[in-house]
Amino acid sequence: MNELSRLADWHSPPGQPEVYHIEATKSLVDRPLRTLKNDDLFGVFDRQGDCVGVQGAPDGLFFRDTRFLSLLELRLGGLAPMLLSSVLLDNNSALSVDMTNADLHDAEGKVWVQRDSLHVGRTKFLCGNSCHDRITIRRFDPLPGPVPVDLHIGADFADLFEVRGEVREQRGQMRAERVDGRSLRFVYRGLDGVERRTTLQFDPAPERLTVQSAHWQLDLAERDRASIYVRTTCDSDGRPSARPSGFARAYRTTRRASRARAARLHSVSSSNQLVNAVFNRAAADIDMLLTETEYGLYPYAGIPWYSTIFGRDGIITALQLLWAAPDIAKGVLRALALTQATDVDPAADAEPGKIIHEMRGGEMAALGEVPFRRYYGTVDATPLFVMLAGAYLQRTGDLDTIRAIWPNIEAALDWLDQHGDSDGDGFVEYHRLTERGLANQGWKDSHDSIFHADGSLAEGPIALCEVQAYAYAARLAAADIADALSDGERSLRLREQADRLRRQFEEQFWLEDLGCYALALDGRKQPCRILSSNAGHALFTGIASPERAERLAALFMDRPFFTGWGIRTIANREPRYNPMSYHNGSVWPHDNALIAMGLARYGYKAQAARIFQGLVEAATYDEFSRLPELFCGFSRRRGRGFTAYPVACAPQAWAAAAPFALAAAAAGLEIDQKEACLKLHYPVLPPIVDAITLRDIEVAGSRLDVNLRRSHDDVTVEVIRRQGDAGVMILK
Repeated sequence: MNELSRLADWHSPPGQPEVYHIEATKSLVDRPLRTLKNDDLFGVFDRQGDCVGVQGAPDGLFFRDTRFLSLLELRLGGLAPMLLSSVLLDNNSALSVDMTNADLHDAEGKVWVQRDSLHVGRTKFLCGNSCHDRITIRRFDPLPGPVPVDLHIGADFADLFEVRGEVREQRGQMRAERVDGRSLRFVYRGLDGVERRTTLQFDPAPERLTVQSAHWQLDLAERDRASIYVRTTCDSDGRPSARPSGFARAYRTTRRASRARAARLHSVSSSNQLVNAVFNRAAADIDMLLTETEYGLYPYAGIPWYSTIFGRDGIITALQLLWAAPDIAKGVLRALALTQATDVDPAADAEPGKIIHEMRGGEMAALGEVPFRRYYGTVDATPLFVMLAGAYLQRTGDLDTIRAIWPNIEAALDWLDQHGDSDGDGFVEYHRLTERGLANQGWKDSHDSIFHADGSLAEGPIALCEVQAYAYAARLAAADIADALSDGERSLRLREQADRLRRQFEEQFWLEDLGCYALALDGRKQPCRILSSNAGHALFTGIASPERAERLAALFMDRPFFTGWGIRTIANREPRYNPMSYHNGSVWPHDNALIAMGLARYGYKAQAARIFQGLVEAATYDEFSRLPELFCGFSRRRGRGFTAYPVACAPQAWAAAAPFALAAAAAGLEIDQKEACLKLHYPVLPPIVDAITLRDIEVAGSRLDVNLRRSHDDVTVEVIRRQGDAGVMILK
């Protein structure tokens, strides 16, 4: 039976979704969009560089969770130009668009400018909190008169949650004004008391300027080209951008910043240029999402819906990139330590020691219309925070950073023991404190993602499979940190606690007849007997026994799970399976990468390489060689790419980080700072590449470049650059 047949056989019982889900009234697939980002400013444009922001569509220029510009449409002779090409530069620094004119008619209906007589080039980029937009029009044929050019303009100052579909009963006051002959200003004073302003400056000054449009008559009789420059600046409470003005200066600043960041993650190359394009785009996406916040450098989760700090996403992104860019982990740890909860706040699902789920800077969050100003409704970010701290110390030996956040690590461990295990059964459960928060608080946080074999939704408190695995690994990581801090007694207690959890997990979560760990235990301690990808995270953390790891490795590579592109979130024979759902049958790159890391940990390198192959090949079908947040879980069909999910974020940080984790898993990469050695455990290469080079790997102060090359059925390793005394060891 194929996927659509199974879908038709299942009718979901009625259930009320959580309040704050993404409205899917408009697909992002049928209208390909272009995304630019710089720190807290991001823009979402159509292929022509325009934005036509309406409810449910993410077009516009956004600053701190508010849409500051909702309408900017270019018209040539009253008509939209015809698109020739539209590309994001390889480093994501700018959008470059080529267009031409349609046939332009006069008042009598006669063609006065034939199509293809004009070339329209458009370049857009972000610098500071301004969007710079240059439109250059060049003629190739004589013209009988000036060419009319118009820009239609609007600013709705919609909160991001309004854009997603929330309806507000009240809004603040807005006004629009013509500042002078070459500039407009839109001002919105929100109910939160914050004044938000959008200022547009035009060069040259338009012949006619209103708060709805700007109009030029470009005379190209004496010259063959002319340019219009538009700068749109977003600011809150009168804090304008300090970045340079002028298109050329701002563009040079943006390009220099991009080049300075470029070396951060351009650490993987291969013998296959298509694969190289995937890694290059992933590196550019991560660089774009890295944001200088008041807490330090942090990878924002994704665009358009998640361009802010998310605890879980930041941690998993940092874990996937740890071998190549440990400084990202350092920034994530510091930021999450500074935002850790210290009190009980039911409205924010906050408890002492808990790590934040998400932070929002918009009006609705400030007013409490949505609970996400500082929202802590996640059960897994807290153990993951401790895991990352231990992994960072092992990777870098940076004890000073870990010592500084040790009180935060202790607070997180206390949360695991107390609030996280409120019934004292040894497992970490979640149950939301506010009915306005998320009903499910693991990474699969859809309202229907945790269920039983009969399709009924599980009732809380719920103990998720992967969260127990994280809690196990967190305690081992904290034990290693305690050893480094010379607290042997604390280390011993943590290791004993981890071992008790491991034994209890095996006893209560393992389902022998299914050959898999249960998705979760519900509030009555009954297992959710569902074949889910969550069990793969038990491999990632090492809590699974070797015998059960072997069965999981075979299960995940079988057809109910593996699509040919990757592993589904649930197997295709489960009752709520839907390949087009958000969490019940789709394929998530970050989920697959963690499972691949787990498979490699237990020695199943061929299986890890198979996931590597599937996901990277999927990315090669994307217009920008980019892995999206997720895609549909239909089986792979010969001669065609994956099926896109309609409202997936792209770029998404943990999806962009996935290729780097997959490369490390296939290579069996381990960085041993204590022994000053780079270890490669049973390295394998997927069929898509014959060679992979890993560059600039820091090991105990040394720098190494290594090349892995296929040799018949084996992989040879060559050190092609070494700065310092670190060694390289190949284990087979």
